[in-house]
Amino acid sequence: MPKAPARSPAHPLLRPVLIGLAGIAALTVSSYVSLPMYPVPVTLQTLVVVLLGAVAGPRAGAAIVLAWLGLAMGGAPVLAGGKTGLAAFAGPTAGYLFAFPVAAFLAGFLPKAQSLEGHGIRFAGFLGLHALILVIGGGWLAMLTSPEVALGSGVVPFLAGSLLKSALAAAVIAALPGGKA
Repeated sequence: MPKAPARSPAHPLLRPVLIGLAGIAALTVSSYVSLPMYPVPVTLQTLVVVLLGAVAGPRAGAAIVLAWLGLAMGGAPVLAGGKTGLAAFAGPTAGYLFAFPVAAFLAGFLPKAQSLEGHGIRFAGFLGLHALILVIGGGWLAMLTSPEVALGSGVVPFLAGSLLKSALAAAVIAALPGGKA
């Protein structure tokens, strides 16, 4: 008996749209999981940013982050503390926000190997991407304040969290069904 043809989705764009909406929702939730610090709050945003790139791929991951940033720019309260509008892209956290799509894009190129070596390389990559976000964010903050203030309030307090979020991101990828991102 011949096999029935595979069913195609009702609409070819449905799956990517649903993935994008889920990514935007995850980024928004990660924004609200926040420890208020001044001038930069501690959130789970960077964890979700690197996971989006690793899971969705470089272009889709960056596109999801850019769509989320577009919503914020348009007035949707999707950023930490419910911040919205153009002011969020000129204030102390703007450098971090600008780094997010870059980090998501680069995360899409991390190796997918499900070996101990692959997990280690992925962890190191996630750590490097967190460092990139801190360098860009801290650099922007230094232009608004001073290098000392930026280092003391926009980089150093985030180092331990970056290590933990990188390990968590690597563990999430390792635990995905089928063991692949």
